[in-house]
Amino acid sequence: MTLNRRSVFGLGTVAAATAVLGSNGAAAQAQEDAEVEIERFPTTAERSRKRVAQVYRRQVRKARGTWSSFITVADLDGNTKSAVDEAADKVVEAYSVNKIAVAVAVMDKVDRGLIKLTDQVEVTEAIVIQDTDGIFALDGAYPSKVTVGHALANLLTVSDNTAVRLCGLVVPALELNQILRDKGFVHTQVVPVANPNRFYLGTTTAREMHTLLSKLVDGQLLSAASTAYLLNILRATASFTDGVRLNLTTNERLRVATKAGWFEDGRNEAGIMFSEDNRAILIYSMFASGEFAGDKAQNDQDFSTTHPAVAARAELGRSMFDAVIKITTTKPKHRAKVYRFFNGG
Repeated sequence: MTLNRRSVFGLGTVAAATAVLGSNGAAAQAQEDAEVEIERFPTTAERSRKRVAQVYRRQVRKARGTWSSFITVADLDGNTKSAVDEAADKVVEAYSVNKIAVAVAVMDKVDRGLIKLTDQVEVTEAIVIQDTDGIFALDGAYPSKVTVGHALANLLTVSDNTAVRLCGLVVPALELNQILRDKGFVHTQVVPVANPNRFYLGTTTAREMHTLLSKLVDGQLLSAASTAYLLNILRATASFTDGVRLNLTTNERLRVATKAGWFEDGRNEAGIMFSEDNRAILIYSMFASGEFAGDKAQNDQDFSTTHPAVAARAELGRSMFDAVIKITTTKPKHRAKVYRFFNGG
């Protein structure tokens, strides 16, 4: 039987931990069990960080797996401090979380006047990925043309993989990687293939993805217009809701910009929570893989909230939101669009 520290703790008793890990493992378990409960709605950033760290430890222990995470909460003066810093510099498979980086590279070219959001790209039958994800594989009518903006909206909301290829038509793989390196992201890179306009989504680190999101909301990556454009997509109600945003109301979801990514045993998510006055108060970057609680074969085929890691992010999402609901910061404001209800017509 192969057990690591987390899988032992998943057995849920100090006695079990003692039997397998000895007194050190039991002491760690006992310390966590005896930890003073942090209030659900802290009124200071420092207490918020402690609350986030506490809930993170509980959820990761429950889900098991191997996690690389970096989560920060901003102080009133705009400085950020980590609540969670776990293997944050480990290079990991980013999967679809790197679609944020792809979108940043596209918008970088928009800012430099090399392409426009209204430019059209052709959707051929050969470019469409028949993977049941996204929407381009569903229309069944090719060839067609869509704008770069349309491709980006599908890239970041429903995480359409065909949209990756459409973005590759305007930003080839080698150019995309160079744009990211020029911005300081040496680990957040796609993997080129023989076709220069196609690539695998590649790698990142929890810290680099966090830095990318932080620089985005601080206006250090793109123009104000391009920043607002990407954040509006990532905060939309059509964006990913099964993880961090699952247990939030519709209006609360509009205060969270998020992007998930999954493949094989990987379950990842990164994003930004905004304060009530629309300032980036909490930034999270979580990458999990390996053997999670439950049946491994079933987990590898499960990408919904029934997967232990996704369920952990959902529980953590509610707790993180509550942990920062009573605090704010002096970081720049990024207003969300007001959600409006329509019934066709």
